[in-house]
Amino acid sequence: MFERFEEQEILLKNLKRVVDEKVAPAAAEIDRTGVFKPEIVSLFWDLGLLKIMLPEEYDGWPVNPSHTLCLSIEEIARACASSALLLIIQAVGSYPLIFAGNEAQKKTFCPMISDERRLIGYLVTEPGAGSDVHAIRCAAERSGDDYVLNGRKVFATNGSVAGIYSVLAKTGEKELSFFIVERDRKGISIGRIEDKCGFRGSNTAEVLLEDVVVPGYNLIGKPGEGFRIAMGDFDMSRPAVAALSLGLAEGALDYAIGYARERHTFGKPLIQHQAIQFLLADAATLIEASRGLMERAALDFDSGRKNTKLASMAKFFCSDAAMKITTDMVQVLGGYGYIRDYPIERMFRDAKLTQIFEGANQIQRMIIGREISKR
Repeated sequence: MFERFEEQEILLKNLKRVVDEKVAPAAAEIDRTGVFKPEIVSLFWDLGLLKIMLPEEYDGWPVNPSHTLCLSIEEIARACASSALLLIIQAVGSYPLIFAGNEAQKKTFCPMISDERRLIGYLVTEPGAGSDVHAIRCAAERSGDDYVLNGRKVFATNGSVAGIYSVLAKTGEKELSFFIVERDRKGISIGRIEDKCGFRGSNTAEVLLEDVVVPGYNLIGKPGEGFRIAMGDFDMSRPAVAALSLGLAEGALDYAIGYARERHTFGKPLIQHQAIQFLLADAATLIEASRGLMERAALDFDSGRKNTKLASMAKFFCSDAAMKITTDMVQVLGGYGYIRDYPIERMFRDAKLTQIFEGANQIQRMIIGREISKR
């Protein structure tokens, strides 16, 4: 574990209490109903968790914000991955504004987040454009001093509950640009709400943009800088996904250890059987290795060091570990691990998505290979 400062310890102590008292008891219902729970969001706003990455003058975290974000995500994900994802998408959606927006734009839009408590949706993925960002077809055509946006975005986390969107659109044949788009602009509508295998308590929606007029003021950075901004966003978001994966794995291991202590087979506790001990030992070792990669990647981002390789390593290693650990912990519980009365099967379903979103793990290996070849 890397060194933590006093403010982080205080935040995590308060967060653990909230998770134990409010989030964990609601996790099964959130998954079963697939209903977005605004009261969980209110708790996170009260703790300042949904504005950690904002500039300090807008109530953001002053020191090591990415590391603080990741530690918070890890703590929440131990109990409920759907709730932890709220922190990730808020950071991802605000990244273009924070790291590429000008001061006037920050003065306009940051208070909407910090004071008005608006959630942010990140509109990048399309039916034909996932890992291949250059395949985006959503277009932003210039019209006087304005832009007119048309397109269809899918898999948008918080899509139907966000108050602001960060939208990536084509502003030229081979040119991508980011726009901040307020939810109440005419021409924005919500399509399909996805019925997912896991992360069922996280809102995932299709967002339709039909002749949506936004002023040129809402363009983030210069035309054509969208791809660069999106890639920079990944350097921040991938350690966060690693933290979510780590929290999932820790929650599964903790539950399985408790179960194995109570469950008796062949005259002794399950945890005293060597076959079970091996599964638990492998899981504990993977968790410690995952933590090292995740925290290094987050701290490198905070320090301004290029962390692209480490961010991809942390993302794929931690998510692969989470998938293996949750699978093995289902095995520890046996038949009970496959029943919804126990949280392990939920964690198992949630873990799969961590290998897919924010860049599939095959993409992460490609990035690492590319970074290594530059040496």
